[in-house]
Amino acid sequence: STLAAWTTGQWHISHTPAPTVTATLTLAIMMKLGLAPTHAWYPEVLQGSTMTTALLMATWQKLAPLTLLYMMNPHLPPTIMLLLGASSALIGGWGGLIQTQTRKIMAFSSIAHMGWLVIALNINSALATMALAIYIIATTAMFTSLNTTTTKTLTDVGTMWTQSPLLATLTALTLMSLGGLPPMTGFTPKWLILSELCSMKLILLSTVMALASLP
Repeated sequence: STLAAWTTGQWHISHTPAPTVTATLTLAIMMKLGLAPTHAWYPEVLQGSTMTTALLMATWQKLAPLTLLYMMNPHLPPTIMLLLGASSALIGGWGGLIQTQTRKIMAFSSIAHMGWLVIALNINSALATMALAIYIIATTAMFTSLNTTTTKTLTDVGTMWTQSPLLATLTALTLMSLGGLPPMTGFTPKWLILSELCSMKLILLSTVMALASLP
């Protein structure tokens, strides 16, 4: 806001045409959201946090920067934002494959979901709102389950069934939802986003996003 006031003479950031202000704010928002290529800090910070803190960082912390991104979206180049969203989805999806710590896996899941949300913001804001709501609900359920069973590694996940079969089943269903597998709720926003991209003739981007969701 200070840079916007200095450059344009006004405090409003939603109507600033100055490229310097827009680029600086976008970079700051990207880092706050953990979007690629400013995502490197995010998995490490979540890994060093408690489950409750990690939950807040993966959900509540996203609301303010996403609101700012929504306000600035008309002044941002759509092509660049779509590329950033696709790169985040790819890095988040494939980067999580080599992780063994549950908090790091959830961190890369968050990076991937933010990529989907950025793309949704550029094609349909209502769809982005629905995707964010489903993401927050599923992520909250997942972190609550991990915190209840003190599950910190994939090895611990394998022993969750002995502690609580019902909770283990719900955790598996939540993971399927976060992964966007049908018929779970998490499949709906991804399917609608891909449908919107196809209707806009962005076939290559929709293919990349579909491949990014495979992990």
